[in-house]
Amino acid sequence: SVHGHWTLVRLVRLFPKASWNEKVRTELAKKFTAEGLQKEADHLKANVWFERMYGWAWALRLGIELRALDDEQGTQWSTSYLPVEQAIIANAKAYLPKLDWPIRCGFHPESSFALAQMLDWSRATGDAEFEALLIKKAKAFYLKDIAYPVRYEPSGNDFFSPGLNEADLMRRVLSPADYRTWLEKFFPGFDLGNLTTPVTVSDFEDGHLVHLVGLNLNRAWNLRGIAGALTGDPKVQLLELAVAHEKAGLRDAISGHYEGDHWLGTFAVYLLTGAGETPEKK
Repeated sequence: SVHGHWTLVRLVRLFPKASWNEKVRTELAKKFTAEGLQKEADHLKANVWFERMYGWAWALRLGIELRALDDEQGTQWSTSYLPVEQAIIANAKAYLPKLDWPIRCGFHPESSFALAQMLDWSRATGDAEFEALLIKKAKAFYLKDIAYPVRYEPSGNDFFSPGLNEADLMRRVLSPADYRTWLEKFFPGFDLGNLTTPVTVSDFEDGHLVHLVGLNLNRAWNLRGIAGALTGDPKVQLLELAVAHEKAGLRDAISGHYEGDHWLGTFAVYLLTGAGETPEKK
């Protein structure tokens, strides 16, 4: 549920005058207690594999958002949340040096999404040591990748595009010139194959098949992020593809079925508010 909490905090911050703002803050205050968050941290310390790394990624994204909530309540919550962040960072610093290969799939264990979120956190908080580790690991995993098999995606229950996640991570790692060179090798001729066509969902009540709605939203935010690091024709092409995927994803994000509705709102908010495009700093 951590990404649901991130969604609420982000909306509270971005819509301070909304009629529901105070009600949501009241409910969040019940969750962001020093005692409760310390229990979360203790659990993470005792179970170093817990929510590795997808949950870690969203938990650190929540930490970024709490810091950006620049008021008395945000300061209190972010202070109480520190033990959770510290436990995750300790677990990540112990785990990443042992992870010899990237995890390439279209769902929770996929590694480039988590590395991107952790990298955003390291920069938002000024943790230069963690940032250096993440950049080193990203380059070790992905810098030599060429000719990504764009016709092998998607798999049947993907909510991530591992190829686009990787490209969105590497824009955070490389200079604009080096990134353009890397991207032209990764997607030769900017041929994106199956990544150009939004996917359809045959059954919104199937908890795995409905993942594909999230895939459209994930593709859209990655395409926007990649385009933001480019100039010229590829940028225009990628933004057009992002719009097509956004329309498909938003159309299906609220279907009336719990299997998708309980999480797809987070992906929609991440996309529509540009959460990963310009990380908040404080």
